[in-house]
Amino acid sequence: MSTRTLPAGARTALIAAAAVAPLLTNNQYLLSVAVVTLLYAYLALSWNILGGIAGQLSLGHSAYFGLGAYTSTWLFVHLGLSPWLGMWAGAAIAVVAAVVVGLSCMQLRGAYFALATIATAMVLKTLVENADSLLGGPRGMEVTLLRDAPLYFQHTRKEFYYVIALAFTAAAWLINRQILRSRFGYYLAAVRNDQEAALALGVPTMRYKMLAAMLSAGLTALGGTFYAQFVLYISPDKVFGANLGVVIAVVCIIGGRGTLWGPVIGALLLLPGEELARTVSGGLVGVDMMLYGLLLMLVIRWEPRGLMAIFDRWRERRRVARAAQPAAAEGTP
Repeated sequence: MSTRTLPAGARTALIAAAAVAPLLTNNQYLLSVAVVTLLYAYLALSWNILGGIAGQLSLGHSAYFGLGAYTSTWLFVHLGLSPWLGMWAGAAIAVVAAVVVGLSCMQLRGAYFALATIATAMVLKTLVENADSLLGGPRGMEVTLLRDAPLYFQHTRKEFYYVIALAFTAAAWLINRQILRSRFGYYLAAVRNDQEAALALGVPTMRYKMLAAMLSAGLTALGGTFYAQFVLYISPDKVFGANLGVVIAVVCIIGGRGTLWGPVIGALLLLPGEELARTVSGGLVGVDMMLYGLLLMLVIRWEPRGLMAIFDRWRERRRVARAAQPAAAEGTP
């Protein structure tokens, strides 16, 4: 079980900055970047339950994201159901999908499991693209614009979405913390570290991997609803695309998979960095994926455990330095 965490000062600064960010600027573009950053932190925390704590490398979480986005949007557009309610229907469908995927793919390991999850997202993307009359096909669906309608998950001010994204991220963080401190989390860590040994000790590995997959899928689907209401438009490429599934995983891996703060740190580094790279390059197509690839290569080369391991080393060096100071003082004549 990973105990890696941020230094107390960094945690305090991060929480304070998140709390007062909307008060620091009225720039709607900067707030949009902050909202997207929080959304990816939330998605990475959701992925972390299965891909980090349980160690099951999924690259197809866009399947659950897309199911959440399309379910709540269809219910809103065609039946008038508020996305606040429709998002739970999307989460339920995503949980069912996770059970189906888990029963058929959970016995696979490593790259084989990752490829199977990507294939799942691609199958769903193809199905949606061919559902012209029901889901709009490749054109996607537009969310009915109601402007200032908080009860229908809409508002013209980005501060509204920022507060919701912050609440989503805080909830996912608390769920991760509870899992890491519980017997459930210890079982998942045992599965991640050595599944055969866990089985030998009587841990029902399949059951706990399935539970992790279901919880991770349901939370990811809620993020899909948020995305649909934030951008007011969804399409198969945007919400089922392979790029999205890879980015969610990369954010968590770079920050430190299986840790509590790693997904948040990864999002804080990557998403503003992506916007900066896009601005500097003049909107060059593919620059965001180039950035992700470069950072991933650097992390794998220098610190495969992610950025949280750097904080570990820094904290350990400080501890050793503090311990050495009294010893040096005692040895001084």
